[in-house]
Amino acid sequence: MLRWYQARLAARPLLTSAISTSILFSIGDITAQQLVDKRGLSQHDYLRTGRMALYGGAVFGPCASTWFGLLSKHVVFPKSQTKTILARVAVDQGLFAPVFIGVFLSSMAVLEGGSPKEKLKESYVDALSANYMVWPWVQMVNFRFVPLQHRLVFVNVVSIGWNSYLSWLNSKSGEGGKEEGGLVGEGVEGKVLG
Repeated sequence: MLRWYQARLAARPLLTSAISTSILFSIGDITAQQLVDKRGLSQHDYLRTGRMALYGGAVFGPCASTWFGLLSKHVVFPKSQTKTILARVAVDQGLFAPVFIGVFLSSMAVLEGGSPKEKLKESYVDALSANYMVWPWVQMVNFRFVPLQHRLVFVNVVSIGWNSYLSWLNSKSGEGGKEEGGLVGEGVEGKVLG
């Protein structure tokens, strides 16, 4: 399986990254709904899972894959691997994380037919604060030990838990907001924990 994935990654890196990210974002949402919210299959919100898959495959996968390439190429201290790793983590957490948490929450609001401004107001600070508890450490390991071509898949595997949290947080913020008229489904977010 790993050889097959590596061959696909070498042949079509962005497409492979998009598909694998879509699958793993879906797994994160399924985990949130089934293990956190305990919805059961009869109450599973398949449109919510679809929105997570769409965002993961169309937005996050291609962008993160490109981002890791840019960091690898442009954030380099030739005489110090430690400085390179710390600089990459600082740039990643100072630029990419705040922007893409905002992009995620705004995208979900649009797909749900809600207000991006309200979603950001309700959830952005909590999501970014939680990000800083987890991702600097993950990225230190990622930039130190994981080869460039596998960094996104490493992040995606760790992200199963993170995406469960984001899916929960996104859904939770929808409890008090607009729940009808979503572009991908109507009234399906925020009914349990979030």
